[in-house]
Amino acid sequence: MAENEVALIVGGGPGISASCARLFAREGLTVAIAARTIDKPALKELQATTGASLHSCDAADPGSVADLFTAVSSTIGTPRLVVHNIDGRVPDIFGKEITEADPALALQTIENGAFSAFLVAQQAARYMLAQDQDDTGKRGPIIFTNASAAKKGYPLSGAFAMTCHAKAGLAESLARELMPQGIHVAQVPIDAAVGWTQEDGTRKHRRAGANVDDNLADPDSIAAMYMHLHRQPRSTWAFEVVLRPWSETW
Repeated sequence: MAENEVALIVGGGPGISASCARLFAREGLTVAIAARTIDKPALKELQATTGASLHSCDAADPGSVADLFTAVSSTIGTPRLVVHNIDGRVPDIFGKEITEADPALALQTIENGAFSAFLVAQQAARYMLAQDQDDTGKRGPIIFTNASAAKKGYPLSGAFAMTCHAKAGLAESLARELMPQGIHVAQVPIDAAVGWTQEDGTRKHRRAGANVDDNLADPDSIAAMYMHLHRQPRSTWAFEVVLRPWSETW
């Protein structure tokens, strides 16, 4: 591992991002977490336990994303691992027929999810390409968390389907463009509800309920896959890894 290897997680919260931050820190990486609101208890706890730096960022705003990369690179170093973990969900657009869906909320969903992925990837590529390749020929990975809707559009979910498909298309285009330059691009659709560990030790999801016989995706296992992608040799880079519980219907 390179000295002061920096991981930047964009989209901080108590689930996948928190699991990534804890694992990356245990593996010796210096962790930075970006979120619109950085005073959330979950993020403060991560800062205290992992030493992660917290950065306020509106990932759908070009200037804010540029400022994020400037701040991280100038204070702790250029990121060698970037995770975009924002799906863009806007609750009030879900479950709406196309004839009644609010166009403004549809646009907000796309901006939050797909446009923010473009902005983060753009800055990540600029900073990574400005760095020398390591002794294995790599500059680092850009990993996009995605959802089931990256593979199929569900009814009453047009805005989210557009967002996830756009993010998948962006990742595929960038993989073809950047992999030959030493940047590993991967997208990871999570075809499941993600249940993270609660204070009582159980794993739950706010809508799907409590974990029963591993029917919810474990964010710690998702983080382990992201670390595996980060360490993959360039002779066998994975582009798309779909993760789902053994019991998931697909």
